[in-house]
Amino acid sequence: MKFGLYGINVGVCADPEASARVARVAEEAGFDSLWTAEHVVLPDPQVPPSPVGPQERLLDPLASLAFLAGQTRRVKLATGIVILPQRNPVVLAKELASVDVLSGGRLVFGIGAGYLEPEFRAIGADFESRGARTDEFLEVIRALWTMRSPAYSGDTVSFAGVDAHPRPVQEPHPPIVVGGTSPPAFRRAQRYGDGWYGFLRTPELTASDMAGLEEAAGEVDRTAGADRLEITVTPPPPVDPGTVARYAELGVDRLVLLAFAPDADAQMRMVEEAGELLVRAG
Repeated sequence: MKFGLYGINVGVCADPEASARVARVAEEAGFDSLWTAEHVVLPDPQVPPSPVGPQERLLDPLASLAFLAGQTRRVKLATGIVILPQRNPVVLAKELASVDVLSGGRLVFGIGAGYLEPEFRAIGADFESRGARTDEFLEVIRALWTMRSPAYSGDTVSFAGVDAHPRPVQEPHPPIVVGGTSPPAFRRAQRYGDGWYGFLRTPELTASDMAGLEEAAGEVDRTAGADRLEITVTPPPPVDPGTVARYAELGVDRLVLLAFAPDADAQMRMVEEAGELLVRAG
């Protein structure tokens, strides 16, 4: 089992000094990856299904990972996730490639289709077509990363006679991890993904997710390079060795742990304790 740390750009870790300290402690403790969250704006006042209040501090994930690329040496830097249909995919491809270059090839590109209609409305992105645009934008980004002469013609994006360098360090491209627990998300993961990510999924829910992914595998043509999806889950706390064993039995490859605290010192202690109890013990 591999272990990641979630929320390296949120709350206490929205402070650059705290984020750098926590990131280095996680790397030293044996965590394999650091994961960001994303919301550009949040509903005010908070209304379901918004996960946090509007005053929650969230750094932009790519800016955060670019900063942490210079603060760490080995740990992978993951978006967990980028809300893809809210982004310009041509610009995003450049930003992501830049992070991969700056980190020496450590980017993990996690994406989701999003679910907060007020956020889409504020950005000027269409909420109803988000699924189709997520698929199209993944194709756009892969074209810009991998084609000798990038070109694409889709419903919302078309280009030819252009190029963008530097390309990502990782070949053919950084791992693409698809988040979400709906049937369309499972199909998207099986078609485009090198991995799948489930957030706050219990072992019982993860078992259901795995069945959904298996069913989706028979419904789409796989275009990703990897033979199988790498399965990543953020479990609800608390997590102990017995919990880890339950996820391992289900075929989960990585657990991305929540470790939120009121200050940087407390957060570092939580990370160190998790490293001793779970990461190094495994």
